[in-house]
Amino acid sequence: MSQKILRIITSTNGDTSFSNQLSNAVIEKLTAANPETEVKTLDLTKTPLPYLTNSHISAVYASEETHTPEQKEALKYSNEAIKTLLESDVIVIGVPLYNFGIPAVLKGWIDQIARAGKTFSYSAEGPKGLVTDKKVYLSIASGAIFSEGPYKSYDFSESYLRAVFGFLGMTDVTTFRVEGTAIPDFAENALPKALSSVDEFAF
Repeated sequence: MSQKILRIITSTNGDTSFSNQLSNAVIEKLTAANPETEVKTLDLTKTPLPYLTNSHISAVYASEETHTPEQKEALKYSNEAIKTLLESDVIVIGVPLYNFGIPAVLKGWIDQIARAGKTFSYSAEGPKGLVTDKKVYLSIASGAIFSEGPYKSYDFSESYLRAVFGFLGMTDVTTFRVEGTAIPDFAENALPKALSSVDEFAF
């Protein structure tokens, strides 16, 4: 069965990026398991989505037939981002940990796809995610170790991403980490250890 992978790049370090290298390994395993795979890359470091503006917010809460040209232009990026997301079966996101959180460009993308009536809805029973039947892989890279130890409570990347994706209906989330890349005793083995975790995972 064919599958479509949306790969999202958020690190500016290109081929030397640990999160990019880890994402590459995930995609290699996915394509090996299913040769009929199409990969679409969204490099947010090269083509970041606009941050939310008043025109965007007002357009979201106005009926489509009343949209001004400015509002239509503001929603264009959101419409395209949501379309690409909905067409994808798997989402692979490289996430360098910046100041305990996700890169601003990734938050910008999330703000464009999190849209009432399109990717989530409200009812008397509460909110409902509309983006279902997706598999999400997070490739998180950090200079320190955040998966355990004294800095665990400082990591707001994975918890935030799991929360927002779960709210939108994407509850099948797997996280891989390459961490300790700035710690002398751990740096040399950080990437090999992370790649090994991908190799051992049953995709």
